[in-house]
Amino acid sequence: MTRIDIIPFAEGEATLDWIGLTDALAAGHTLPKAEIADTFLYRGDDTLLNRAAWIDGLGLAVKSATIFPGNPANGDPMVNGGVSLYSDSNGTLEALVDFHLVTKWKTAGDSLLAARRLARPDSRNILILGAGTQGRGLHSAYSAAFPDAEFTVWNRTADNAKAMAAEIPNLTIAQDLEQAVRHADIITSATMATSPFIKGEWLQPGQHLDLIGAYRPDMREADDAALTRARIFVDSLDTTVDHIGELKIPITDGVISRDTIIADYYNLDKFTRTSDDEITLFKNGGGAHLDLMTSRYILDRWRTRR
Repeated sequence: MTRIDIIPFAEGEATLDWIGLTDALAAGHTLPKAEIADTFLYRGDDTLLNRAAWIDGLGLAVKSATIFPGNPANGDPMVNGGVSLYSDSNGTLEALVDFHLVTKWKTAGDSLLAARRLARPDSRNILILGAGTQGRGLHSAYSAAFPDAEFTVWNRTADNAKAMAAEIPNLTIAQDLEQAVRHADIITSATMATSPFIKGEWLQPGQHLDLIGAYRPDMREADDAALTRARIFVDSLDTTVDHIGELKIPITDGVISRDTIIADYYNLDKFTRTSDDEITLFKNGGGAHLDLMTSRYILDRWRTRR
């Protein structure tokens, strides 16, 4: 009988490390390119989203998310779900993994892989834009790769920034966004902004800008000047260029072209910094293939735990 592992959040997270995950993501991109597909079902305001991926040599995964906007009024989480991970050899179910565990580690790990290759190794000042769940995950991830860094958080709602700072020792709250951006070595942004609020004129030589928040065609976090001043990289050309406003809008407007983008993770050797002064920009678009790679890493670590 096939062994099926059920991996909950806390117990699963205890087995993981951020550097190991980024190495697993890098290895996953040496395999044949993933096949991915998304499907949606609706009932009024409620949604079921299924994101599926198949990578030859790594297996299959279906990440299901239920989004029920009315849940918070009843004390329940708005977003729930799970990840079903299937064997590459025979398609049998191998594991059910907590949805929030995969999402947290996939999202921050995706950005950390780029930062390990594009940010200056001597980066010491890291600015987190957005004090939500992802902001907390980014602090954990970036701390692993830049252990000597000092962290600052900025959030449009000050009370949320204060709450995050109360949870994380030595986390400073930025009062002035422009000055915080100018002072940072790495800026990592995970907000729900629809209009650009990171100004290219604020960016300084040698910075690395990590953009996570925008996921719809009408959403952006950085303005045109930021994109034209930076060398641009993405996790996947297929899931970003034609789907996310961060790139789709400036390409449509002729500000940049598709050829402006240096590479995605399937050309990871091109993820290099050519000088200490250049500005690098990474757009984190996510994608079911990254959920699969992350879930496989989680299962591997789960099965080797002591």
